[in-house]
Amino acid sequence: MKKVLFCWSLCALFFVQLQAQYGYWQQAVDYTMDIDFNVKNNRFDGKQLLKYTNNSPDQLDRVFYHLYFNAFQPGSVMDERNKVLTDSDSRVRNRISGLNKKEMGYTKIKSLKMDGKDTEYFENGTILEVILPRSIEPGETVTLDMEFESQVPLQIRRSGRDNAEGVRYSMSQWYPKICEYDYMGWHPNPYIGREFHSPWGNFTVNITIDKSYVLGATGVLQNYNEVGKGYQPVDLQVAEPKGKTITWKYKADNVIDFVWAADPDFKVIQKRAHDGTRMYFVYQPGDRTTENWTKLPQIMDEALRFMNKRYGKYPYPQYSFIQGGDGGMEYPMATLITGERSLGSLVGVSVHEWMHSWYQFMLATNEALYPWMDEGFTTFGTNETMNYLRSKKLIPGEVSDHEHARSYLGYGNLAKANQDEALSTHSDHYITNAAYGIGSYSKGNVFLNQMEYILGEEVFAEALLDYFETWKFKHPTPYDFIRVMEKNSGMVLDWYQEYFVNTTKQIDYGIGKVEKAGLMGGKTKINIERIGQMPMPIDVLVTMDDGTTTVYHIPLDIMRGAKKGDPALYKNASFTVLEDWDWVNPNYSFEIKTKMRNIEKIEINASKKMADLNTENDQYVKS
Repeated sequence: MKKVLFCWSLCALFFVQLQAQYGYWQQAVDYTMDIDFNVKNNRFDGKQLLKYTNNSPDQLDRVFYHLYFNAFQPGSVMDERNKVLTDSDSRVRNRISGLNKKEMGYTKIKSLKMDGKDTEYFENGTILEVILPRSIEPGETVTLDMEFESQVPLQIRRSGRDNAEGVRYSMSQWYPKICEYDYMGWHPNPYIGREFHSPWGNFTVNITIDKSYVLGATGVLQNYNEVGKGYQPVDLQVAEPKGKTITWKYKADNVIDFVWAADPDFKVIQKRAHDGTRMYFVYQPGDRTTENWTKLPQIMDEALRFMNKRYGKYPYPQYSFIQGGDGGMEYPMATLITGERSLGSLVGVSVHEWMHSWYQFMLATNEALYPWMDEGFTTFGTNETMNYLRSKKLIPGEVSDHEHARSYLGYGNLAKANQDEALSTHSDHYITNAAYGIGSYSKGNVFLNQMEYILGEEVFAEALLDYFETWKFKHPTPYDFIRVMEKNSGMVLDWYQEYFVNTTKQIDYGIGKVEKAGLMGGKTKINIERIGQMPMPIDVLVTMDDGTTTVYHIPLDIMRGAKKGDPALYKNASFTVLEDWDWVNPNYSFEIKTKMRNIEKIEINASKKMADLNTENDQYVKS
């Protein structure tokens, strides 16, 4: 018996080690949906067959679904949330309260069975709780068979009909979607218009709709030879479908969601990218769209070239840019974006939403808990990609030496006003939209750009690719990201997360007294002060009167290491690593072997990559 227990212990230990090495266990889903859509009353009937595999170590006696359309009803959680926010979303505000019965959205469950047996289910706003006839055992796959009816709401936030540009249907968050169950348990978050967390799976979606409509969607269209509408090869003739409707058949593998849009006036442009990715551009032709949308394919092909090299290879066979929604919103293999934009704006939103494919749809952190790991990292990639496109003269604008400067400014202004909240705040629970938006997008971007400053550009570039390759399709957490950075740099970096993510403590360093030192003043003593509460490694750039420059790098003792140099950041400057700065000490001084009169300028944070909130004390200039 002892031998058996010992063997089981070894197996358990081996399993834990495998988890630590390769990621977390994940639930698996396989959706088959048949949708019968009525464009006259904006309603549809749906049949959903969901194969659900419980890869967790737990017995599950209930499951939860999201019913997102129920948010668009007077008195819903989204409605009430936007009434109490001091800076509510201008697209929402009190618009939900004013919806009448034909304008509101809903999803009604007509039946739900597990493996042919009836379930009990209870609808609570945007969440459906299902009591199962028996538990789903670890490792077991069950079938959840559902029939439902939905009404598409008037376009307010992300999803809906008849948006501001006249697109008939923007169908996001439109179907009953199983909630995520992971190592933290169930995540049945009521929908207030913020973020998502979902399991990967396969989708087979068949949409029957009036034959005059053209669709764009997640997934690969399976029957382009029946549908046509610009999706077929140029030399393929497609006969006019008989009857009043046509069924669009899609398949998408290993995705976490499914979006589609439909309009009778949609036109489709298709382009094969340099790496074989099929790109579709689905829009309404017109004076405010056609010129810029026809320029978009070439530009996005070049954007993909940069993104593949910098962030990792895009793995899906296609991507669709679809006019719709209420701004820009990302989905697997597709985005909904409003289309009546200048070229720069159209490219910017297209790049940003496609960039989400890396940091949401392939890595897929729990963005409800860690929105900054999605929006912030995506903003980082967007800024770099847009700067690259400017360098190629594909879009207007000057190439920037600091493409992330606006994120630093946005975060800095919020922090100085003491309105920022810790990045560890759940996305639904921020007090203001400003704290959520600037924190997630701007401070999240600053987090990543500062990591580049701490590691050095070359090490960071390798680490960023390693993070993608190690954790794609595995739902990483902030700790997983930090560990990849540590392994690539040889540093200890937990302190950085603890300060910059879990607190609102601020960075503020300044140059103190600069004075003569050594025999006959042959040396110069430089004093650096930590004024803010957050410690950081410091780069001190010294410029001599003959134009030569040296970077003196001061590591923190708690880093247990230092960057080796940063030639891409400090061009033509020599690089010297000084002794560690004890993080508890607010003062640090060092001497350099040069006379004070020969020093032209001393700078800390010359790269502007450290979010120092007071720059007035960052320079010493010879008088």
